[in-house]
Amino acid sequence: MTIQNKRPEYIETVGAQYVCFTTSEDPLKYSGVYEPNVEQTKTVKKISVKENSETAPIHGSGEMYANSSKMESVEITVDAIAFDRETLIKMRGETVGENGVILGGGSAARPYFAYGKTVKLSNGKNRYDWFPKCQLMDNSDDAETSEGKPKEQNESITIMAMPFDAAGNTRASVDTQITAAKAITEEQFFAKPVIKPSDLAPEAA
Repeated sequence: MTIQNKRPEYIETVGAQYVCFTTSEDPLKYSGVYEPNVEQTKTVKKISVKENSETAPIHGSGEMYANSSKMESVEITVDAIAFDRETLIKMRGETVGENGVILGGGSAARPYFAYGKTVKLSNGKNRYDWFPKCQLMDNSDDAETSEGKPKEQNESITIMAMPFDAAGNTRASVDTQITAAKAITEEQFFAKPVIKPSDLAPEAA
């Protein structure tokens, strides 16, 4: 038996975030088809991902045989120095009427969208994630008074990512520490939402 010494790359910073809305006649139905444009913003301060799963023990012959685990959803909390207003309005299912009046707070249906994030690692490596089936849960709208000097004021949104395929997957990821993925660039991965490996094939890139 031998000991293999590994030196994994460490996180240096969060990178850009990406949003791409689905297209569907029924906003309450996830279509798996997306708009042609992917929005990129470089305003992120922090992203927290919390997986919500349910685990149940399976017993046989008077003893525990296995644990069965099912992923229910993923909560993504994003703190940023700014969010695009029109994107937030669309996420909230609000409408912009005559003279720019925004009507919100009612029982509007919130659309599905894909959410992507990047994490930059040491030695030039990166981790890319697409969460293909998301909806906005809530967003904060806090503001503080100015006290005579610049002060950073962040906004926050919480997104729920749900299973998007029959296998119950909630994300599609690439980590360039892995040999098979080391040549994949950020531009390739986020050119469109990835829901299956063939979406990154050369003809699809």
